Amino acid sequence: MFANKAKVLLIVSQDILDQARVCAGQTTTELKMPVSLQIVLRALIEEGLKRGNDRKLLANIEGQAHAVRDIRKMARRSARPDGGHENQRSAGRRPPRRLKST
Repeated sequence: MFANKAKVLLIVSQDILDQARVCAGQTTTELKMPVSLQIVLRALIEEGLKRGNDRKLLANIEGQAHAVRDIRKMARRSARPDGGHENQRSAGRRPPRRLKST
């Protein structure tokens, strides 16, 4: 069944994880066979990808993309030694790199 498989790290909120666990429990009861959280998440991803042009799906993707961009932007700002302010040299063009002569 999974000849072509890859490992993925998926980080989701606790609320989403709880909803997926509830879905796994309800499905286990309905099917009268064990259904793991991994099976539920795999099915949700697969079904979600089939709805590629769904407006709600696209809005969710857009919201998450903006959130990731904002988190990364804040991380870059806090990592700067000058406290998030660009100095004049970094604000302009960088000087050309000098090649080493051999």
